[in-house]
Amino acid sequence: MRYDYLVLELAILGLLGDGPLHGYEIRRRLRAQMGLVANISFGSLYPALARLEAAGDLIALEGETEAAILPSTGSLSGERAALKARRLVGTRSRRSKKVYRITDAGLLHFAELLNAAPSKDDSRTFGLRWSFARHLAPTARLALLERRRAQLVQHLDEAAGTDGLDTYARSVVEHAADGVARDIAWLDDLIAAERAAQPLTSDQAASAPPSAPASPGV
Repeated sequence: MRYDYLVLELAILGLLGDGPLHGYEIRRRLRAQMGLVANISFGSLYPALARLEAAGDLIALEGETEAAILPSTGSLSGERAALKARRLVGTRSRRSKKVYRITDAGLLHFAELLNAAPSKDDSRTFGLRWSFARHLAPTARLALLERRRAQLVQHLDEAAGTDGLDTYARSVVEHAADGVARDIAWLDDLIAAERAAQPLTSDQAASAPPSAPASPGV
């Protein structure tokens, strides 16, 4: 699905914006930092990297080599097979790892993906976009938060009715509503912090109450 491709590409380009990474390190950070793609597989990651490389958004370089040690298998038959392999190829072999680095075109593509308004409820992408919010303009950060808050308020209103539900079904609905309410409170804190950090516009400054005059002799 093209939508999933864009989500994964946004995550990859965002991570590479902080510096070059190996494929394994990209996957580790995706799993550690991005709840959206926590279960990303190499079968999805490497095709995405190939697409971005073909598009000129990143380049793949041969990185340093690493020692590949044949692991212990924990079984007698496995150890015999490992011993045979060691005799054939040696105890250690050397292999190189590709290092992926974002290009100037990739940085522009990342900015476009990050700033693009979602065409649907962005419940899947909000956490990902917010994790890269330092790359957004202050007004864009505030718009992202306010849009997500409005969506959650709508969800809360839609799930408000529990008439006709038995005790068990009602408990599920109420539990989900509690989670949405906590998310809204979290967003309220973020919105307040963003508004406090932004300078007043000319209209806001003009409507602000005048400061109290200084006392005589001060």
